[in-house]
Amino acid sequence: MANVHIKDLIDEFRLELVHGERGIHRTISTSDISRPGLEMAGYFAYYPADRLQLLGKTELSFVNGLDERIRRERLRKLCREQTPGIIISRGWEVPPELGEAAEEMGLPILRSQLTTTRLSSRLTNYLESKLAPTTAVHGVLVDIYGIGVLITGASGVGKSETALELVKRGHRLVADDSVEIRQEDEKTLVGSPPDLIQHLLEIRGLGIINVMTLFGAGAIRNFKKIALTIHLETWNQNKTYDRLGLDEETMKIIDCELPRLTVPVRPGRNLAVIIEVAAMNFRLKRMGVNAAQQFSDKLNNVIDTPDYDDF
Repeated sequence: MANVHIKDLIDEFRLELVHGERGIHRTISTSDISRPGLEMAGYFAYYPADRLQLLGKTELSFVNGLDERIRRERLRKLCREQTPGIIISRGWEVPPELGEAAEEMGLPILRSQLTTTRLSSRLTNYLESKLAPTTAVHGVLVDIYGIGVLITGASGVGKSETALELVKRGHRLVADDSVEIRQEDEKTLVGSPPDLIQHLLEIRGLGIINVMTLFGAGAIRNFKKIALTIHLETWNQNKTYDRLGLDEETMKIIDCELPRLTVPVRPGRNLAVIIEVAAMNFRLKRMGVNAAQQFSDKLNNVIDTPDYDDF
């Protein structure tokens, strides 16, 4: 999991640092954002001090109407050691009592000109992306007809060569050899390449090639949502492979279960075409067209239909 600091927010959203400069390297550990309305009313029993605190027009207009002593007391309670920072929206002035407490604690107070709702949405999306659970998988990620296909298999089975053929057929490479994957929500995995090998493809006997340089910017993507995994394995004569497509395998990555197909590899099989068709067939299934299920249903109907010629 990547670390996000207050300084990263300042750079990303061009926030104004008003107080607490010595705290700009504080770490943000959660994507949740708190709007401390109840706290402004004096209820601190469940104050989520470890979250970013966002003060908008409602909170500030309320606290500015409080008695000076009560205002000072409640604003000081907002400033905790574990609090990463406080952000003021709409360009509102920072209450002097809050500024004093922040300077004492080394707590950064930032200001934005955005509305509270829009700022909250952008901050949440940014933090969820940066703080999402991540992992790395040995494989190749290709965008095929808009479907993110993760190709896995043992080293030397032909993953990179297949990806090269797919690129030549007009599809787009995301990552080769190592795919960095982050879980953005319960059902969404997004893959991207490590910075060191971005746009690169390793072909045994040929070496490292730059896909963007050879095939153009349209042949690469920097990230892609993963929808399907295809595992390549050397053909095993003693193993029975699915011939109808009714068996549904899955592959678990972090907390997500992804559909998985196992494709046996042997001389004469055009893996690029097979994977291309697999992506198209997966897309059809998502649209409600399942050729294997339709064939199975027709076959069952034929078996169940009595043969009247026997009577």
